[in-house]
Amino acid sequence: MDTLGAELARSVLDSAPDAMVVADSSGNIIFVNQRLCEQLGYSSAEIRGQPVELLIPQRFRAAHTGHRAAFAAEPRVRPMGASLDLYACRKDGSEFPVEISLSPLQESGSQLVAAAIRDVTERKKAQQELILARESADRANRAKSRFLATASHDLRQPLQSLALLNGALRRLVDHPDAREALAHQDQAIEAMSGLLNALLDISKLESGAIKPQPTHFAIAGLFEELRQELSGVAADKGLLLQVCAAEGSIYSDPALLGQILRNLLSNAIKYTRSGHVALSARCGAGNVRIEVLDTGIGIPADQLGHIYDEFYQVGVPTNSSRDGYGLGLSIVQRLVRLLGLKLEVRSEVGRGSVFALAVPAGRAAAKPATARPPAPEARPAAAPRVLLVEDDPAVRDATRMLLKVEGYRVATAGSLAEALSRAAEHPQLDLLVTDYHLSNEETGTQVIAALRESVGQHLKAVLITGDTSAAMKELQRDERLRLASKPIRAEELLGLLRSLLAM
Repeated sequence: MDTLGAELARSVLDSAPDAMVVADSSGNIIFVNQRLCEQLGYSSAEIRGQPVELLIPQRFRAAHTGHRAAFAAEPRVRPMGASLDLYACRKDGSEFPVEISLSPLQESGSQLVAAAIRDVTERKKAQQELILARESADRANRAKSRFLATASHDLRQPLQSLALLNGALRRLVDHPDAREALAHQDQAIEAMSGLLNALLDISKLESGAIKPQPTHFAIAGLFEELRQELSGVAADKGLLLQVCAAEGSIYSDPALLGQILRNLLSNAIKYTRSGHVALSARCGAGNVRIEVLDTGIGIPADQLGHIYDEFYQVGVPTNSSRDGYGLGLSIVQRLVRLLGLKLEVRSEVGRGSVFALAVPAGRAAAKPATARPPAPEARPAAAPRVLLVEDDPAVRDATRMLLKVEGYRVATAGSLAEALSRAAEHPQLDLLVTDYHLSNEETGTQVIAALRESVGQHLKAVLITGDTSAAMKELQRDERLRLASKPIRAEELLGLLRSLLAM
């Protein structure tokens, strides 16, 4: 290379953003650029002629000699120490992380090696901060999940007591004023329960605590369940709930999809003063279009963008009296995202609204889900014996009072061991009512299994829980078991007991 070419090459290397070093076949440094001198604190004269091991920490130098020999045997452009953490050593002995790229060179028949050295301190720092942030987020999510699990149980317990005590009092008092006061109290408890459930649902969705479990299932079963649940609510407002016959199957999480449709139907009933609310399904290419239609007040075009906001209600000014809390559609939006679905809305003021949901079609062989049978009204002739298992004394006493007032013979227990003891005293049990989360990590499912082993597999049970996990969904296949979500209303609990006794 002529003098001009050599000077040009030196100028290019000195202006390179990375530190550069060139070594001969013996591993001695013959060239360094200005960037390397700045990074390591050496002058060019101090480095030239020194072995390249001068630039790495003492603990790596012995092994590096072998690496140089391996590269000389197979010279090619490649990163040095792929997947390893590499470090350079400054003149003052301090170290910093680097990435090194090696390139073989030929100069007058001699084999040279050029190394580009990049300081990755900031990148490593950013990566470490990201790892720490992710670990912190994971800890926060775990803590939030624990809080939600506790909140789902503990926050519902006082409401559970109030609801059951209110139900018992309604059966004990005859004075019109007292009954009216209890009716208002019942409405307040219902409102508190609705708000608590909605807030917990949103928190669970935000924290990622709810995981979809899609399956193939028939539309008809879900539609019939919604019809049974909401037709009475619509009738109380003088509305007709039309649930059109639906054929075919869909692929989604039945519980979460049911929650979406339940919220949409409840919202439609709330905002419809006269006319009807309709639920229908139409099969298309690869999906099923489910629609909820109402003849309600409609939504102005300029408000459509806000209907999914928390606490927003169409036509309701801030701080004014509300019917509900404006959380239903916010929950719907989160569930739609979680299930990967698409929700469309059309609305006209004074004419009503249509919410349409496109759900993937399922296999045609799917069987309709069995709807929960309606609770019969007739009371059993003989007073049945019920074992109540609940570790919270307030809830246990409230439930016991309600069942006693209703005519049941009630034995109580606060743990699995106590439940087995009570069963030994009263082996002729007709029903078991148990909370799911008990003390000392015991569960209601353990209680049910142990008592059935003790008194017989015929034992019918009600499991009361705020748990929405897949394990709870699987339990619904037990025909001798009814699940109830906290806080359960007195009439709902009594209805479940009657339905079991009627089997």
